[in-house]
Amino acid sequence: MTSDAQAEAGTAEGQGPVKISPEIAEQLEEHREELFEKFDIRDEFPQEVMTEAEKRTEDIQSEIQEEVDERRDLRDMTTWTTDPVDAQDFDDALSVEEREDEYVLWVHIADVTHYVTPDTNMWEEAVERANTVYLPAYTIHMLPPMLAETVCSLVPDEDRLAHTVEMHLDKETLGYEEIDIYKSVIRSDERLTYTQAENRIDDEGAPLHEENQLAFELADQMHEQRKEDGSLVLNPRRDRAHTIIEESMLKANKAVTHELMWDRGVSAMYRVHPQPTPDEWNEALQEIQDLDGVSIPGSAWDDPRKAVNATLEEAPSRQLDKIQWAVMKVMPRAKYMNDPFGGHHALNFEIYGHFTSPIRRLSDLINHWIVYTNDVPEDLVALCDRASDKQADAEACEREYKQFLEEVGLDAAAVNNRGIEVVEED
Repeated sequence: MTSDAQAEAGTAEGQGPVKISPEIAEQLEEHREELFEKFDIRDEFPQEVMTEAEKRTEDIQSEIQEEVDERRDLRDMTTWTTDPVDAQDFDDALSVEEREDEYVLWVHIADVTHYVTPDTNMWEEAVERANTVYLPAYTIHMLPPMLAETVCSLVPDEDRLAHTVEMHLDKETLGYEEIDIYKSVIRSDERLTYTQAENRIDDEGAPLHEENQLAFELADQMHEQRKEDGSLVLNPRRDRAHTIIEESMLKANKAVTHELMWDRGVSAMYRVHPQPTPDEWNEALQEIQDLDGVSIPGSAWDDPRKAVNATLEEAPSRQLDKIQWAVMKVMPRAKYMNDPFGGHHALNFEIYGHFTSPIRRLSDLINHWIVYTNDVPEDLVALCDRASDKQADAEACEREYKQFLEEVGLDAAAVNNRGIEVVEED
């Protein structure tokens, strides 16, 4: 077996789906339906929503051609997507350049609000659902998948409408020198999986090697700076490809909400994360300090977020879950609010909100609309509450479904990573 084949055999793709009997499949379906009823989650799309989605996905290219003159034409810019191997749609793409005195990072997001506007059935349905719900090997989408998999998927070698966040970053501080948000037309050069993106960083002869290497160098600096500034990093051992995407999306989300609040002074769907009380933080840090083989560096106790970051970097990997859990237990829930004040405690951002996933989160869809039109929905406070409540429902549904998988003898993580296949027993 070659080393490549060995590596492949150890991956989720190499292991293949988890096999289950028809009886277990039936039990899973029944339990899902019970959970959907309990949490008021709609699995099927109404016919009028599907009909509308079908109409909006006809004659894609001629509609894009009509839009080109109204938008910035970025089709010649080197652009690529990076997603999990099993991703069905690619709703964010990157471009990056290093200049003499600045970095320029472009985050291109599928222009969902070109197709889904407040006067459509799809918008109403998105408000009803408020987010995509991800259960192991089963997804309940916020928007019709046909939209996400066609016009709103930034597939390679095809023109697509996008909402671009262009950020000019100071080379020393990585602060925003300039933020420009606009409608664009892009053409992705390639769709990479996370594994492929990792390999491109190392392979000097590969296409997009330099771009991925530069994107990682910038993302790595952004990550280190975020930690230095007191951002909590609960998952410190990410690979380079995930770091690129995570840091680029955080930078774009922050840029958009910075623009909305400071430059326009408008209400939007901001993400507010309250902080635990000092007693709660002390309780979490004490629990971490008491773990076998774990010790919090003395210099870090003053700032609990930095204390957790420093501890996670040094702790044995067998204790990571316990450290993360000790922190999660004392963290209040983040909420969507129509003003950002209070900030985002875990990220240590004064202002934060979501923009980069309008296919799967209502907040991002609405923020796209506000950025584009400067028009704030009248029922914004109710929409914030709905998005917060439905997110809590989605998380509870996922938790209970995973518990049920374990009860019927399935490994929830394996099902999540590899999917399932129903096989008749001999």
